[in-house]
Amino acid sequence: MKLKPLGDRLIVRAVEEEATTASGLVLPDTAKEKPQKGEVVAVGDGRFDDDGEKRIPLDVTAGDTVLYSKYGGTEIVFDGEDLLVLRESDVLAKIEN
Repeated sequence: MKLKPLGDRLIVRAVEEEATTASGLVLPDTAKEKPQKGEVVAVGDGRFDDDGEKRIPLDVTAGDTVLYSKYGGTEIVFDGEDLLVLRESDVLAKIEN
């Protein structure tokens, strides 16, 4: 990817959840909630410490699956793909297999 986030930001591709309920009902797009799960596409170099001398690396790496706050980040379109730019503080958890 040619998009490189700065500082403690990361770029996430939202993962769409299933469009059917447990009982088999199909949900229309208007009834779906905004996704809160995504795959990390790219990460920044990290933020500087309080002294401004040393970078603190991010806890997530490209390829990780994360949960993020519902209304966090900025939605962008890059190369025809919907992406989300988040700060590391907007990431709630990393999903491990």
